Amino acid sequence: MLKKIYWNYFKRNISGITSSLRVLPNFIIIGSMKSGTTSLYYDICEHPSVLKAAYDEIGFFDSNYHLGLNWYRSMFPTKKQMKNIELKEGISITGEDTPFYFWNPLVVKRIKDMLPNIKLICILRNPIDRAYSEYQDLAMINNNFPSFEEMIDDEIEVIGYDEIEITEDNFGIFNQKKSYLIKGIYVDQLKIWNNLFSKEQIITVSTEDLKLDIKITLKSIFEFLNLSDYEIKKTQSQKQKKYVPMNPKTRKKLIEFYKPHNKRLFKFIEKRFEWDK
Repeated sequence: MLKKIYWNYFKRNISGITSSLRVLPNFIIIGSMKSGTTSLYYDICEHPSVLKAAYDEIGFFDSNYHLGLNWYRSMFPTKKQMKNIELKEGISITGEDTPFYFWNPLVVKRIKDMLPNIKLICILRNPIDRAYSEYQDLAMINNNFPSFEEMIDDEIEVIGYDEIEITEDNFGIFNQKKSYLIKGIYVDQLKIWNNLFSKEQIITVSTEDLKLDIKITLKSIFEFLNLSDYEIKKTQSQKQKKYVPMNPKTRKKLIEFYKPHNKRLFKFIEKRFEWDK
């Protein structure tokens, strides 16, 4: 109780005090990690009908759930702010992004209970590049870190090529240090969302399509959110870093590893991304 009071009123200040006057989100970007969720979030927030949350990656439904609903509300605009935008633009929405929600079935249940009509946005990156990006982030700050090849060889032995049934008892495998490849097996993570939410509530796009033609990709997302078409003035590229290129032999090996998993994904979402390269 004391922790809730501290985080709601002392850390959140006026936002915490006015939490009952604030709204809950209309959309959540649920993943995937290292796929550009932050950039996509702020691109969406460029639309005049969208109001931002206090910050990105709020993490309420997993690590901050104990802080309570009022703390979560404190992150979003007031009803008055939303109404002012609605009067001006015809519609107003707000949302958040937390990519760590993606593989957590507890999160899915909590969101379904609290926000049954939420719109869910999933952005997926070529799983090979996603894995390499996550690895490089850790390798840059750790001396004598094992090579990428050593790490993925160990992981392939553990997870193999079969489907993964994610449950409340085993989803911790995605939080382990050696979980670069498993996070890129997207189809089994998406299934835990489709088990509770309708397909009409979920849109899936790729990082590569967003970079190739941001206007078309954002148009599809705006339509999904029932927003008017809008060409944003400044695209985001947050948290992007440059790494040494991957060994071509390693990439070829990972293309083969992900082929069956990607095939299942494309069938599941009824859409194909050009990731076999």
